[in-house]
Amino acid sequence: MVMGVLSESIIGRAASSGKIEIRAHNIRDYTLDRHRRVDDTPYGGGMGMLMMPQPVCDCYDAVRATVPEGASVRCVYMSPKGMPLTQRKVKELSEYDCLIILCGHYEGIDQRALDLVADEYISIGDYVLTGGELPACVLVDAVSRLVDGVLASPECYETESLSDGLLEYPQYTRPPVYRGLAVPEILLSGHHEKINAWREKEARAATERLRPDLLRDAEEDGKK
Repeated sequence: MVMGVLSESIIGRAASSGKIEIRAHNIRDYTLDRHRRVDDTPYGGGMGMLMMPQPVCDCYDAVRATVPEGASVRCVYMSPKGMPLTQRKVKELSEYDCLIILCGHYEGIDQRALDLVADEYISIGDYVLTGGELPACVLVDAVSRLVDGVLASPECYETESLSDGLLEYPQYTRPPVYRGLAVPEILLSGHHEKINAWREKEARAATERLRPDLLRDAEEDGKK
């Protein structure tokens, strides 16, 4: 599932060209159970199955052993228990040399394994999925596009939504009029200073209309 998603489009091309390196590891390959089981019933009862600590920790140890000496490493557990993923967190994670992303399944993972290997928990939203693979793909995509050379230019992400705490301004392309709706005249003027001012104004207006919470957060950060 993971490599099927991450081998396509921009991220796939970045991996093929060596800008980033993505590896997927099957935790089943590290179980000591002859039937390749990685889960068991939880102590204390309850529905579902829980991933055992041994295969998780052995897989982590094997992956960790491949990381070059001196490289900065962060292990992230994808879980609805985690802090919500934000662009600020994406930028922070992009500064590590290596990310190890742990995906839960079934009812999750034995807490001892998490205590031993996970540096932090991250959630992509307040809802529950069948596993952590799709959230892991989201995290890899978001972080990878900030790596030098993955996108054509840093401007591709420096001026987009959330990069500066605001949503991105509206954008338009040809034709100049479509179904009676015209492109704002300022964008056709060629006056770059006025265009930039219009974009700043529209970005704030869009944020106030669609995500006023972002403005409140920015004001609170400013007070701190």
